[in-house]
Amino acid sequence: RVPVLNKFFHQLVQPQPEKNPELTGLISFGGKASTFFYQMWFTEHHPDMCSIGPTQCWLEHAVWLLTNENISEKACYIGSSGYVLREYATHAVRDFIVDQMNLSMGMDVHTRVYPILDAILAISKTVEEGARPKGRIEFIEPRILDKVRLLARFPQYERPGLDKYKHVAKLLQASAGTERCLISDGHTIVGVGGDNLPDFRITADFKGKYGFLNLNRQPICSFYDGGFHSSTLKAKMVHLEEILLESAVESTLQHTLFQIICSLVHHAQETQHGASLVIDFNITPLEIPGQDVEEPLDLQEERMLALTKSLLILDGALHIGAMDLKLYRFACILDGSAILSEDRARGARFNSALRFTAEHTNLVIVVISADRPVSVIQEGVELNAQCEWQPVSACVPSPPTLEEWLRSSPE
Repeated sequence: RVPVLNKFFHQLVQPQPEKNPELTGLISFGGKASTFFYQMWFTEHHPDMCSIGPTQCWLEHAVWLLTNENISEKACYIGSSGYVLREYATHAVRDFIVDQMNLSMGMDVHTRVYPILDAILAISKTVEEGARPKGRIEFIEPRILDKVRLLARFPQYERPGLDKYKHVAKLLQASAGTERCLISDGHTIVGVGGDNLPDFRITADFKGKYGFLNLNRQPICSFYDGGFHSSTLKAKMVHLEEILLESAVESTLQHTLFQIICSLVHHAQETQHGASLVIDFNITPLEIPGQDVEEPLDLQEERMLALTKSLLILDGALHIGAMDLKLYRFACILDGSAILSEDRARGARFNSALRFTAEHTNLVIVVISADRPVSVIQEGVELNAQCEWQPVSACVPSPPTLEEWLRSSPE
């Protein structure tokens, strides 16, 4: 069997990359080879992606798989491409890191990426004293590690192994909420560091239930639920941005208002608090039941914006005037009559926003849930709701030729 396998692997083809069409909103990769004349793979370029690098590596592997599935009908993995690609997230992240590592540091590197990625996922799932880990681990190439100045360096034979997930999670507590971080060579925790770290390094930033993987201080992907994902985990406020562009708010204030809203939303997400923001487009803001302030808070001032972020933790909604960028009241109660579009699977905050916007048309409500989803609601409708229609998988028949179609068409 060995000669047969050797012959098969010698037949494997490395497709030549094709020119990227660079279509707006799409990530693509294509190639051609003797066994497959031309193929081009596409996927959506979502606005909340950390980096398109791993996704491009994913598509590149898809091109390679499909090309080599056509080498022989007797190939042992015919038809397996779909199953392989579904579980390729970790491999795509690894391929991208290795490519960048080879470009920056050459081929002679000692860092092994797979064990690092496996350890990151395992540590992120480790519960220490009832909480998920928070803090940073910096992975540095072993051959340059001796030149890095550390705040504290552990003796060589007393360094905790990276596979001791519980121990590493405990050590992370010393760096949580500070500029300090753990330093690793990819096998052990070497010590505790601060600044003056080399430019090329892999960073795992643990933030509790989720975290981010960075390369050279640039985000690659996020990780949560035991896997790697491309999302930045920040709210996609595209619908709100479109509403502002079409509103009567002065063009000079539209961008500032959008940044203020995004800042409040991201703060609520980071602190994992649910909240509602009423963005009022009326020249004279509505009278909404809540806690009034004598002088509305100017949200363009940093200290007023910081105060408003603190008010997010209180029950009730914030009432923001879109025309002057001021906070008029907080802890507002949103009420209204029942409507058909209510969703009992969602909480009272969401359904109250639906009812209130159904009765007041010249405003938008942004609802932030404690588990991170963000809804933009206008006129009783959630604008960013996903379509519930699911396509039915079926074999698409070959289209008829022009001659067949002409024969079948009525005269």
